[in-house]
Amino acid sequence: MSIDEIHAAVFQLPEDQRAMLAGELISSLPVTLVDSDDGLEEARRRSAELDDDPSASCTWDDIKNGLRK
Repeated sequence: MSIDEIHAAVFQLPEDQRAMLAGELISSLPVTLVDSDDGLEEARRRSAELDDDPSASCTWDDIKNGLRK
């Protein structure tokens, strides 16, 4: 079966079955992130910082209130 045939068959499935298939396909792929702008490194640094000191976090309400100032 070709990829075109699979594609055509998949789009004939009901939405819930397509969603389930999409989730299974995504889950089957290796986790790969591209860090071309050091964003991944910064995210890891911030995550480690919050793990070390959870009190350094803020709520969504804190962020919204800060933006209003």
